[in-house]
Amino acid sequence: MKLTVLSENTSVSDALEHEHGLSIYMESAERRILFDTGAGCIFKSNAEKLGIDIATVDLLVISHGHYDHGGGLRSFLEVNSRAKIYLHKQAFEAHYSKRAEGIADIGLDQTLLPNERFVFCGEQLAIDETIEIFSHIKHKRLFPSCNATLLMKRGDEFVPDDFAHEQNLVIRNNGKTVLIAGCAHKGIVNIVDACRDRLGQYPDVVIGGFHLSGSGGNQSETPEVVDAIGAYLASTHSQYYTCHCTGMENYQQLKRIMLEKIQYLSTGDQISI
Repeated sequence: MKLTVLSENTSVSDALEHEHGLSIYMESAERRILFDTGAGCIFKSNAEKLGIDIATVDLLVISHGHYDHGGGLRSFLEVNSRAKIYLHKQAFEAHYSKRAEGIADIGLDQTLLPNERFVFCGEQLAIDETIEIFSHIKHKRLFPSCNATLLMKRGDEFVPDDFAHEQNLVIRNNGKTVLIAGCAHKGIVNIVDACRDRLGQYPDVVIGGFHLSGSGGNQSETPEVVDAIGAYLASTHSQYYTCHCTGMENYQQLKRIMLEKIQYLSTGDQISI
């Protein structure tokens, strides 16, 4: 299986655009999968430059209901007329971010509803024997403090987001198990633990943002917590690829602990599994 990053905060080349967002294309002999669409249409233009035809994608998974992961949904629907789109059943609920200038709407475009191509998931969905989506993370260890600025509504009141709308993807390919998380708002340690509980073993590869840094760059997890996360992840047998909301300083700190067990992915990066 080959993975290509179509949208991320950084880029390997000036020829490829980047943004605060995430989109990853995966291709095997059996399937073409897109995981998230980034914040807009960058994923599509970068795909064209990289020789990837978004029209041929077989299925799209949206990790959660924030614009930086599903903001390109309209662009995807315009170019791809065939793929089913898998979202959590709460993904289109309203989601917000508390910022210096006030509370901002960071949810998905609700004018896209209804759409017969949308498949709304619950706690678990097996798409086939090799692809599974799961949510409902029970563990609460090393929960990201940067979540504190993210909100949802209960009635007319803003309350902390519980991230029930966040889901994760597991792919089995060539004897390897790959776990993909969008932002790991539920905590990357807790998501890895939940995946281990489901599979009976740790995944071979883990890919995604760890949400150790806020989108504005003025929030970051404490060094002590980053150390604890790095020590735990290093104790598993998994190989980690991080990006997006981890933050470069936090990545460098994780790298000092995890060494070759962690790598950073930028727009344009490709890996084979």
